[in-house]
Amino acid sequence: MKIVAKTDRGIVRESNQDAYAVGELPGEVVWAVVCDGMGGASGGDIASKLAVKVISEKITSCYNEKMRDSSIKNLLDSAITAANIEVYDMADTRPELQGMGTTVVCAIVRGDDAYIAHAGDSRAYIVEKNEIKQITVDHSYVQDLVNKGEITADEAEVHPNKNYITRAIGVDKRIDADFEQIYLGEEEILLLCTDGLTNYVSTTEIYNEISDGQYYAFADRLVKKANTNGGGDNITVVAIAK
Repeated sequence: MKIVAKTDRGIVRESNQDAYAVGELPGEVVWAVVCDGMGGASGGDIASKLAVKVISEKITSCYNEKMRDSSIKNLLDSAITAANIEVYDMADTRPELQGMGTTVVCAIVRGDDAYIAHAGDSRAYIVEKNEIKQITVDHSYVQDLVNKGEITADEAEVHPNKNYITRAIGVDKRIDADFEQIYLGEEEILLLCTDGLTNYVSTTEIYNEISDGQYYAFADRLVKKANTNGGGDNITVVAIAK
C-alpha cells in the first residue's frame, strides 16, 4: 500500500484552511483524513486542524487487527462524532470562532476493503483501470436539488450556491456522517480531496493526471492542475494506491 499527499493554499487565498493526516496501522493497513475548514479568517484553520487531530488520534488509538467491518464503521463514526463535539464546544465558548466548522472525508484501507466516512463536500473517488468513480455524495444545497430532479448535475457545477454545504463538523451539536465500504483492487487508487480540487479539475482531468500508475507524482500533479486551472481555493489531495 502506497500513500502520497499534498496540501496547497492555491493561488488566490491568503491562507490554507485545509488540513490532512495519513498513517499506517498494524497488518499493512493505512488510514487518511482530509478536512476543509470554514468560518472566518482563523476559524476554518482551527476547525480543520482540530478535527484532523481528534480523528487521527481516535483511529490510531482504537483500531485493532481483529475488528469486523461493522466495528471499523463504528470507529470512523465515533471519531467524527468526537471531532464534532470538540469543534462545536470550542466555537461555543469562544465568540470569535462562532460559526466555524469543517468538512471531512476519512478512510481506512485494509486488504481489498476501503472504509470511507464523510460529511460535507470533500470527496472520495476510486480510480480503476479504465474509469474514475465518485464514491461519496456531497452534502450540499445543490446536490439536494439534483437529488430532487430540480437541476441537472451539469447545472450544479455552475450553480451560484454550489459551495453551500448542509453537513459539517462543528456546526451543530450532532453530526450525521455517511459511510461506504468498497472493494479496492490491485493497481486501483483511492483518492480523497477537498473541493479546491474538484471545483477546478474535472473528473476526466483527474483520471488523465493519474492513470499512468506513477503514484508518487499523483498529488503534485493534481495540485498543479488545480492551480493551472485557476487555483481559487485551498487544495488537498491524498491518494492511496495498491
